[in-house]
Order: sequence, then C-alpha cells, then structure tokens
Amino acid sequence: MSLAVADIGGITITRLSERPALIDRVYDIDETWPAFIPHELVGNALLNQVPEDFPEYCVVATVGDRVVARGLSVPFDAGLDGREEMPDQGWSRVLVWAFRDRRRGQPPTAVSALEITVDSAYLGGGLSYPMLAAMREAVREQGHETLLAPVRPTAKHRQPHVPMAGYILQLRDDGLPSDPWLRVHVKSGGTIEKVAPASMTVSGSLAQWRQWTDLPFDRDGDVEVPGALVPVRCDLTHDRAVYVEPNVWIRHGAS
Repeated sequence: MSLAVADIGGITITRLSERPALIDRVYDIDETWPAFIPHELVGNALLNQVPEDFPEYCVVATVGDRVVARGLSVPFDAGLDGREEMPDQGWSRVLVWAFRDRRRGQPPTAVSALEITVDSAYLGGGLSYPMLAAMREAVREQGHETLLAPVRPTAKHRQPHVPMAGYILQLRDDGLPSDPWLRVHVKSGGTIEKVAPASMTVSGSLAQWRQWTDLPFDRDGDVEVPGALVPVRCDLTHDRAVYVEPNVWIRHGAS
C-alpha cells in the first residue's frame, strides 16, 4: 500500500520495505550534493547500508520504474548513558548509534531523518513536502510519535561566515524561515530546536581538497568552498583541511 500519492506528474511514494526491488536503486538519482560531502567518513562507511538495513524507515518516490527521490531515516536508543535525542554531532552521531543498536538488538526510542534527496529534474516541484509527510507516516507506523531531523539548510552556503545560531533567526515578513529547506520543515509542522554544531566532518589532505573543489588551498586559515555551509579550515603545515558542518535539529510529530 502506498504511503502517499503525490499529484505531481504521477509520482508515487512508498515505504522502501514495500518495494525491496528498489533498495539497490535509491541512489540512481541525479544529485546536487557538493563533491566533498561523500568523503565524510561515517556517511561513507554506513549511509549506503541504510536502505537495506532500515527499509521500513525509508521512503522512495517513483515515476513508473524511475526513482526520483529518496528519504532515509534510522531508529536509535536515545536513553542510553551518554546519549540524547539531539546530539551536537547530529547526523553522523545518530547514524553510528543506529547501526550499533541494530547490531546489539537494542530497542529504539527515537528516529532521526538522514536526508531527503530529490532528483535534479524534479527540484522545485514541491516533492519535498509529500516526501517529508511520507517519512513521518513511515515512522509513525513503526510505533514512534516523533521524527527528529538534523537539517542541512539549503541556502546557508551563501552566508558561510554567519553563525548557524544567527542564520536560523533570519525570517521572512510572514515569520517563516528565510531558508527554503528550513521553511519546508516549519510549514510541515516542524519545530526548530537547536543547532547541531558538528553534524558532519570532512577531513582530507590539501591535494584531496584541491581535487574535490578545484581550489588552490595554498594559504592557512578559512577557505570559502562552494556548497559549504561554513568555511573549510586549511593548515599548510600539517597538509590538512577540515570542514565541520553545523546542521539544525528540527522536531516533527510523526502523525
């Protein structure tokens, strides 16, 4: 049974567990992620396993047999010692917790979204709203009342030197967030809770960063990189550059 059918060009949205044949195809999407993001070590190690290991928490949008969007989330136990529902290390931390808990058979108490990615040909068509709704419904059907989300604001890269805590206070005249992706979440009933200051980290040699970005990385200090939400810190002496990305924790009711 479909979780939702979006009236946008005949798009159908289902739980991935209902269509297991699509598990190996959810990444067959024309994506717009910055080239350095796939080199985040936790994501590189674990993200591709999410559709197979947690299909009941994932949703997929299709037009015919073509995958046009995916939504991934994972369950974890937020009640164990040293844990919380919305950790400062946001995205990467909950991803590690989810797989650790699954391996140990630990019952989950919380669910975190990881991403909603829409094929570039379908961007701007409003597909994010039904994808988010379908993800909330999938989480509810697993017995959870809340969906958490360490959100990556889509326009933050235009203001890399503005602290995230200040960025989330930027509002339109109607009181909604100025950032388009934060606005989708708030209009969908989400509540902005806090900043996750170190949600993902990408570290690499200067040669690697030059390859990923086509930038020289030839001076110490902060380097503005297209697509990066904050500057990348370059260290010539140690031949290293590090990107620590902040995200924004948002809480959704799953119903």
